[in-house]
Amino acid sequence: MKLLAVRRLLRIQRVVIRYQLDDLLFAQALPLWLRVLRYALPWRWLPRKALHLSRGARLRLALEELGPIFIKFGQLLSTRRDLLPMDIADELAKLQDQVPPFDPEHSRALIEAQLGAKVGDLFARFDAQPLASASVAQVHGAQLKSGEEVVVKVIRPGLEPVIRQDLAWLFLLAKLAEKASADARRLRPVEVVGDYEKTIYDELDLLREAANASQLRRNFEGSPLLYVPQVYWELCRPKVLVMERIYGIQVTDLVTLADQRTDMKLLAERGVEIFFTQVFRDSFFHADMHPGNIFVSTRTPWNPQYIAIDCGIIGSLTAEDQDYLARNLLAFFKRDYRRVAQLHIDSGWVPADTKVNDFEAAIRTVCEPIFERPLKDISFGQLLLRLFQTARRFNMEVQPQLVLLQKTLLNIEGLGRQLYPDLDLWTTAQPFLERWMRDRVSPLHLLRNLQQQAEQVPHLSQMARDTLERLNQQPRDNPAASSSNGHWPARLLGTVLIGGAATQGLLLSLGAWPSWAMLAGGVYLVMRR
Repeated sequence: MKLLAVRRLLRIQRVVIRYQLDDLLFAQALPLWLRVLRYALPWRWLPRKALHLSRGARLRLALEELGPIFIKFGQLLSTRRDLLPMDIADELAKLQDQVPPFDPEHSRALIEAQLGAKVGDLFARFDAQPLASASVAQVHGAQLKSGEEVVVKVIRPGLEPVIRQDLAWLFLLAKLAEKASADARRLRPVEVVGDYEKTIYDELDLLREAANASQLRRNFEGSPLLYVPQVYWELCRPKVLVMERIYGIQVTDLVTLADQRTDMKLLAERGVEIFFTQVFRDSFFHADMHPGNIFVSTRTPWNPQYIAIDCGIIGSLTAEDQDYLARNLLAFFKRDYRRVAQLHIDSGWVPADTKVNDFEAAIRTVCEPIFERPLKDISFGQLLLRLFQTARRFNMEVQPQLVLLQKTLLNIEGLGRQLYPDLDLWTTAQPFLERWMRDRVSPLHLLRNLQQQAEQVPHLSQMARDTLERLNQQPRDNPAASSSNGHWPARLLGTVLIGGAATQGLLLSLGAWPSWAMLAGGVYLVMRR
């Protein structure tokens, strides 16, 4: 294992030298010891060809040469536009999912090991030639014995040791970078690698992806907006996933979409609607919606429906984050920058001691030049990105759920503008958000909250009954204690408060704080000696 790790390090070193990535490091303001170290590196004394490539292109090519794990890392890194310079982020966004396929015999062997049966016994047909090959898995076409066409996704063999080695070296490089450069510390490389570690290990568990796909399918069951393929759970294991095979047009194939007379305006608007529905209605959104994972059904081009695959990365928001995000976006629409600043503080996204006036002024400086353009020319995703970058100057903590959200929104908006260049995301989004906010205070929503709280508070009523019963029994059990006990009025009051808290918790469905105050006071009075 140590020998393999050393070999891997030597390969990384060769790639660093080939693409002169050390020049990118030494271009930064470095401590004295590192500036001296550069002259101790032997290859820096040798003649080297000038690379007529941008720094982003050099980094991208190096990651491609280092293989699937580094490619995947580059893809994730490209989404952190709140941390990276734009030229590097744009270049890393060009990294493709397609990597050389592995031997189909490895797929067969893994399927048989995972499912405990021969491939010929499991499938009527299994296509050895893969349909697609990505960083951590490849996909084969197959047919079930019952006749359904399916795809079989199989994890690449031998990935775990490589992942452990690569992550160890990535963490080491990130720590060195943080120690060496203030600019690197601002980019928080250790945190970025930590995010990648979680993402890559999640993607290695195909049961997690299957569960995500099942939930997303259930959320859009019967919807004309989005179709998610069926999962065949009896054939799913941690390293094997079997799903319904879909037939559609890749969303970036504009020629084919035009040939079938797809309503492109409606298709673009539905992409936005799907995004906001997942985020605000379901709090469960597909967070890897790049073009390779999105198709368009061929059934009704005048009423186009999206098809989503590869649900390995899913984002979600708490009810509080949903509420604050919706209020933030609506405040943006109204150019109410003070409201935006105050919401960031109220939500805890920036420290509580942040000066609202200073933060408001910074947001106004970012947003006002943008809003001078026609709304259809304003990138919603880029505006959020600029806002996050501004908020970082006020010590905004990185919010992983918001980073995923921003990345997904950038993807959706980019695809929407590609499908229909005049897409006005603001006009599409604002009515949805206003309707969602109205629904939050509708009688039906209040009734749902009432039902949820009703399931939580019966034990409070039971506590009140138990306390009254205890008070009634006390004089009979111990008359002397009863006559000498001067606390019974307080206990009776406490019982009333507990009962009131239970009742109020049922009647007030928006989490009213008085019910909790009554409950706390009642418990104290009842339990005091």
